Amino acid sequence: MEIQEHERAREQAPQPARDPILGTVDKAGVVSVEQKERFGELEEAGYGERQGNAIRLKDFEALYLLYAEKMSLKDAKGKGVSFEELAKADQARVRDSWTKFIIYRDLRSRGYVVKDGFGFGTDLRVYERGDFPAKPAKFVVFALDEGTEKSLGDLRDSVKQIVRMGKEAIVAVIERRGEVIYYRVTKATFRK
Repeated sequence: MEIQEHERAREQAPQPARDPILGTVDKAGVVSVEQKERFGELEEAGYGERQGNAIRLKDFEALYLLYAEKMSLKDAKGKGVSFEELAKADQARVRDSWTKFIIYRDLRSRGYVVKDGFGFGTDLRVYERGDFPAKPAKFVVFALDEGTEKSLGDLRDSVKQIVRMGKEAIVAVIERRGEVIYYRVTKATFRK
């Protein structure tokens, strides 16, 4: 996936309602927000996790907030960090960061609250519209980039574990053009 996708989809980005949230990225690439007056807004919308006196954002959350122009980001020295700079740094650190961002952006644009997954590779928990934080996530979405191979056994095992947790398994296939197509995966038993 290329960062040029960012430019093509810019017009789809939600417009910021207030002054941008101020975030800081440290040398390890961790993005945090220390504006206590914005904690409620972030938590209510399902962004980040509170850690001490800050809210720590996942890579894909920080990218989305920058993309949507809801956050401005600075490094430890106070220099501004752009969407492109953060995206490149994230991709160098985490192999699937761009894939997660593409899915996260798509789901957020559809009105879902999205949180990090349970460790099935590139996966995200997705809450039904209006359910966060009152109810648990309804879906677990995991990604397959077009052209990527995944064994049927791995797929079956992931779906079994997701269903055991009481969630619906969704596979998100990302086409080469950056479009996301979703497939619901269920268990089927064929009789002889």
